[in-house]
Amino acid sequence: MIGRQEILEFAGEVGLDPNVVEKDYVLGWMLAGVSQNERTRDSWVFKGGTCLKKCYFETYRFSENLDFTLLDGSHVDAATLRELLAEITQWIYDESGIELPENARSFEVYTNPRGRQSAQGRLGYRGPMQRQADLPRVRFDLTDDERVVLAPVRRPVHHPYSDRPSDGIDVLAYCFEEVFAEKLRALAERQRPRDLYDVVHLYRDVTATP
Repeated sequence: MIGRQEILEFAGEVGLDPNVVEKDYVLGWMLAGVSQNERTRDSWVFKGGTCLKKCYFETYRFSENLDFTLLDGSHVDAATLRELLAEITQWIYDESGIELPENARSFEVYTNPRGRQSAQGRLGYRGPMQRQADLPRVRFDLTDDERVVLAPVRRPVHHPYSDRPSDGIDVLAYCFEEVFAEKLRALAERQRPRDLYDVVHLYRDVTATP
């Protein structure tokens, strides 16, 4: 695991709170954990705003959630998720030293508005800032009923920290066109400012491409 000083220096360079940078650092290792697990590597498809930041635009807005579409619907099950998260978090600790204590880990499986099962969870972590009490958490959302029209692609994960693995980090993700379509749908459904920001940013990127 990198030191606290590296987080502080990077936060100063980008003008952000060190806790935001620490979370970005932890997200990179969480994506590495999902990608190395033989059961999730090719069935959990990364999407959403954090996908844009970590896989497409290095200078994009920082985000704190991990969103996945599951190609294997059997993973939306409490016992299965408990087992998978135990495997993934143990690997992350072994490889990076980031602690994701079991007692700071929670999730729920629920019926979404479309009548299908989805899951939402929170993982508490102890990273380079070494906070001991009231651990910060990363939220993740898992669905299996979103239609993936275009084939997912394996994308490199932006992880600008000194402990980046020598062969890098990659993750199965929505292709650019699929992310754009997803953001348009989200804007129509939720009408949130961040969705408008995402759509405008993506549109400008498309129109700027020769």
